[in-house]
Amino acid sequence: MNRLGTWVKLGAVAGICLLLSGSWSQAQTGKHAEQVQIKDVDVRMSDHGPVVLLKAENKAIPIFVDPTVAGSILGALSGQKPKRPLSHDLMHTILEAFGGKVTQTVITLKDGVYYADLTVAMKEHTKVFDSRSSDSIALAIHFKAPILVGRDLLDSSGRTLPESKPQTL
Repeated sequence: MNRLGTWVKLGAVAGICLLLSGSWSQAQTGKHAEQVQIKDVDVRMSDHGPVVLLKAENKAIPIFVDPTVAGSILGALSGQKPKRPLSHDLMHTILEAFGGKVTQTVITLKDGVYYADLTVAMKEHTKVFDSRSSDSIALAIHFKAPILVGRDLLDSSGRTLPESKPQTL
């Protein structure tokens, strides 16, 4: 085999190792870009269906979700448990049973679609998983883990929240 063929194979092996280690996912989502932590999450009904509002710095990023995920997020926010566990409740229970936890999620936007990198720690191992943003938000809330967005995402997709006036009696 010639040198070029060897380098191509080494490059392919390195790429596979990066993918398996989660480094590729982190690099692609702007890990080095300035991150902003979401301070509040709200679930509302809109004309287009349920929407999750990720709030930080007087802005809200709207992410439309399906009704089941909206219910799961709302239940996690309020502490109410459904009669039967939903998928996020089940994943939360399984991870905790094996000593795992979600440590953070990073939400990104690409070509009009929200993505998430969900970081899970189990014992001495930490892995980053590609996730739907709604699932990642639900699990982060279940584990009380930080939800992060890039400064550029907050600035470009965040809608300015109306100022709330203090209420007087």
